[in-house]
Amino acid sequence: MKKIAAYLCLMFVLAACSAQDQTTTTTTSGDMTVEEYEPKSTLVVEEHPLSRAKFPFVDVHSHWFQAPTMTAGAVDTLIMEMDGMNMGALVNLSGGSGENLAGAVSNMEAKYPNRIITFANVDFDSVGAEGWTEQAVAQLRADVAAGARGLKVYKNLGMDVKDVDGNRVAVNDPRLDPIWALCGELGIPVLIHSADPANFWNPKDKYNEKWLELKLRPNRYRAPGEYPSFEAIMDEQYNIMDKHPETTFISAHMSWTGNDLGKLGALLDKHPNMYSEVAAVIYELGRQPIAGRAFLTKYKDRILFGKDSYNVSEFDTYFRVFETADEYFPYYRKYHAQWSMYGMNLPDDVLRAVYYENALRIIPGMDKSVFGL
Repeated sequence: MKKIAAYLCLMFVLAACSAQDQTTTTTTSGDMTVEEYEPKSTLVVEEHPLSRAKFPFVDVHSHWFQAPTMTAGAVDTLIMEMDGMNMGALVNLSGGSGENLAGAVSNMEAKYPNRIITFANVDFDSVGAEGWTEQAVAQLRADVAAGARGLKVYKNLGMDVKDVDGNRVAVNDPRLDPIWALCGELGIPVLIHSADPANFWNPKDKYNEKWLELKLRPNRYRAPGEYPSFEAIMDEQYNIMDKHPETTFISAHMSWTGNDLGKLGALLDKHPNMYSEVAAVIYELGRQPIAGRAFLTKYKDRILFGKDSYNVSEFDTYFRVFETADEYFPYYRKYHAQWSMYGMNLPDDVLRAVYYENALRIIPGMDKSVFGL
């Protein structure tokens, strides 16, 4: 009986300890969500953080919605920040058209010519109205005469834009062909953002790399039946490249194929008038430094530097991925990528091509002296 009592006492103590451990675990994990979980790495390796690029660079993907009304002081501050990062020129993709475009050009280039490059935009909301195509072409021609050096096309084309009859306007709608043809005639590039990351169309489950982003930004989810498929929209974009071989197209955000560099390389091979840029997707290259270095070395003449949102503190991640051999350092926006970055340690000829040479070649009227040439 004594042995049995001792045994039962021991089991009671163990059960109590187990319950206490379980309670502690529940309390510790219960007050934190997976969205909040952000462990600090204990890895100790050499670090080479950078706040300035090795060579002057062109940010071909930026947005300044208030460019026509920016004060002189705000423009001075912008140029000072650009100088600090070694940014030779910034492309404002939100130039608009008409008076807004002319105001943006004059305001941004009056004091600092060739530092702020302005692209025009086309309003596609009235496609199908009588004379719309002719008017859009005439307006774009006038915008280029007023100083626009390219055309930016937003992602709503192909997804949300409806014509006057309520039908979706496809990226390769034939009513838009004269616009792409005019860009080729005038020698200006088209920076086009079509679709979104493919995972925005995939189920919001534990296998989706973009689960956290979709949890925090639910409006980015592309529910079945509400939008054409990712593949359909991107195929429409590639179709206009085939139809207009004399026009230069810059497919934004590594054409959403930075996770499959073999596919992106095949697209560049198939479409000789296609370029791409790394805005908001440096996390793709930063997780595959060996493959990324090989890809950029092979296609150094087809990829441009871009950032998208302008935040001085975030550019250093791009410089570090491109220029260093650093290991396992954080990306600046957790919901874009939960993984860490690695540097590609690109050779100088690749850096120069991506940072400024490709932009100088395809964007008209840029001043080479800004880049020491």
